[in-house]
Amino acid sequence: MPPDTPQPSSRTTGRDRSIRGGAPARTPFGWLAARVCLGRPALRSASLASVVAAILIIVGGGVVRVTGSGLGCPDWPTCIDGSLGPTAEMGWHGIVEFGNRLLTGALCAVVGWVIIAARLQRDPAPAVTRWAWMQFWLVVLNAVIGGITVWVKLNPFVVAGHFLAATLLLTAAAVTWHKARELDLPPVPAASRRSINLGNALLAATAVLIVVGTVVTGTGPHAGDSADVPRMPFSWLAVTVIHGVAALVAIGLAVALRRTAQRPGETAVAAKAGMFIAVFLAQGLIGVVQAFTHLPEAMVVLHLVGSALVWVGAVRVYLAAHGGERAAHGLSAGSNTA
Repeated sequence: MPPDTPQPSSRTTGRDRSIRGGAPARTPFGWLAARVCLGRPALRSASLASVVAAILIIVGGGVVRVTGSGLGCPDWPTCIDGSLGPTAEMGWHGIVEFGNRLLTGALCAVVGWVIIAARLQRDPAPAVTRWAWMQFWLVVLNAVIGGITVWVKLNPFVVAGHFLAATLLLTAAAVTWHKARELDLPPVPAASRRSINLGNALLAATAVLIVVGTVVTGTGPHAGDSADVPRMPFSWLAVTVIHGVAALVAIGLAVALRRTAQRPGETAVAAKAGMFIAVFLAQGLIGVVQAFTHLPEAMVVLHLVGSALVWVGAVRVYLAAHGGERAAHGLSAGSNTA
């Protein structure tokens, strides 16, 4: 080969091959990816929007519950008597419940945009795409559990399951956002084993805190409807005390992690642990105030916002503590995007 002949590039993307005709686009996404390319900012913005949408779904469910609108639409998937929307006779409660259902439609659009933005990257982002699709299936799961919740007339255990399913959706959104933010960044040093263990323990303790919180809600006065809805057969005071103990364990682990993460490569872990502590303390203050003021509706909704932010914080701390695994196992992937 003459010395001035251009050498073929050793790195081609799926989009390049499709354009050259070397590999046919076998799916609509493949066909579109061969012609349209979105940048990393679009993907990061979409993934952040999915986190916000997932939080709004949790808050929307809380608004339905504290306003007693859980059976504002007494049927599912229709609202009443074959009608998708509420009728004038259903009043305010029908509007609130139907509005919450519309939020799910908006969430579907946002998750769909995340999937599209991930699939149309010039440099593939398979991890982000997988987690985006996980969000889609969790939206489906939430819709099904939401329908069951209506069918069983707001059984408190099913309501708790619905909240936990929404929290799983928020988890997937937070992981997607984290992975989108990490794209094309250089590998980070591994965290210490102690920091990783504390991050694991913090995530587990926060999960226990949230589960116990659903029991506190299930025994409390906000049943979700003005009708005679059964409550969980536990003492509200007892489960509230257990909830408080779980909170003390979680904040203790966060403080220990913040003090432990002092190595140069653990700056992100320490910073996220510090943010978690700040949000957690604010959430704790809201919880104490609502408990001593007989659970006013506005404080309950604000507490739900806090719980979502606390959980996102715990997930981010966990991911930061495990960030070193990307340095150990993802060097080749990182060099490919350089």
